[in-house]
Amino acid sequence: MPSTTVIQSVQSFDARYPLPSGAGSDAVHSESEYCLAVTLLNTDQGLVGTGIVLTLGEGNRIVCELIELLARELAGKDIEELMSDFGAVSRRLANHPQLRWLGPHKGAVHLALASVTNACFDLWAKARGVPLWRLLLDLPAEQIVRLLDLSYLEDALTEADAIEILRKHRSTRGLREAVLQAGYPGYDTSVGWFGYDDERVRENARRALDAGFSAFKLKIGSRDPQRDLRRARMLRELISDQALLMLDVNQQWTLPQALEVCNLLQDVSPYWMEEPTHPDDVAAHRKLAQAIAPMRIALGEHVPNRVMFKNFLEAEAVHFVQVDCTRVAGVSEFLTVSLLARKFDRPVVPHVGDMGQIHQHLVLFNHIAAGHPALFLEYIPHLRQHFRTPARVESGRYATPEESGLSCDLVELDKR
Repeated sequence: MPSTTVIQSVQSFDARYPLPSGAGSDAVHSESEYCLAVTLLNTDQGLVGTGIVLTLGEGNRIVCELIELLARELAGKDIEELMSDFGAVSRRLANHPQLRWLGPHKGAVHLALASVTNACFDLWAKARGVPLWRLLLDLPAEQIVRLLDLSYLEDALTEADAIEILRKHRSTRGLREAVLQAGYPGYDTSVGWFGYDDERVRENARRALDAGFSAFKLKIGSRDPQRDLRRARMLRELISDQALLMLDVNQQWTLPQALEVCNLLQDVSPYWMEEPTHPDDVAAHRKLAQAIAPMRIALGEHVPNRVMFKNFLEAEAVHFVQVDCTRVAGVSEFLTVSLLARKFDRPVVPHVGDMGQIHQHLVLFNHIAAGHPALFLEYIPHLRQHFRTPARVESGRYATPEESGLSCDLVELDKR
């Protein structure tokens, strides 16, 4: 039985990191500042559980204030006891009788819950002295399910369904464990930010090709569709037909615009069209998916909870599920959506609001334990110097993390 680790106090930390000119930009978000709303769970043993979510500047402090309101009931709790039925804990926090009004299950209050949840999982893994991916793989299916809040999914994913998915793939884990040595494939988002000029995109793409990447993302959604078409053709020519090219609209288009411009972009053979229209409009995505097939749709960066993912999946409006543990309610709801996607036979390719730090653990669990294909994981290097143990990406692949926890401790906090 693991030793007792009691949470003594809860703190939040407002971390803000300006980006170089053009970095992080897309058709909607310009001059971004990457900010992390951080949860710190301090313990009687000196261990600190760290949880993070991403914001883009103004509003980060609001999330930090909500963290302290949501998490104060965790003080005095033993982490093993807390995690023994974390699904119920998550459901109770999400349904706070006053703060729930601010969502429900979306917006700043849900971001705060994500940060708190991620801190709980980080502390749990540190208390056991293992990286998160190892902790999750060692848990029996029934215990994994107790980590999850499956409410409102009963018509699509039951506890029995989730357990069956995990049990079904247990006997073949050995066939997929080679990824631990080979590394998990990555794709480079940082080559094609919206604010980069053509020469910068070309230079970045050449550098990424030399670094071993074979999949690239370009930000589009210009007022003039010809700019998008020109840049997409330029990048396709540079990386050749052997590489994958993903196009990300960041919700800029209306449905009529999406129908028009997607047809113009057919000749660059995009692997997916990402966030082509408003992230709440399930019907529009369904119509678009039917109209532009075989071109496929990816989304999830701005899908805030499992219920919305259920609706997209049931409507056949999404082909690649980009659930993000810093957008939904942390690791717990990420795992829920991953199992839901497995039920609907849709791959999970996370958006990395954590810069890939936590998701490098989660994709290993998805592949080995749940049988998801090991497609690739987004790579954004802009905050590497701020993490104590930044994700290691070598020859275009994420090396398996070895340190205990979720890999999201900040260097800045070491100096406090």
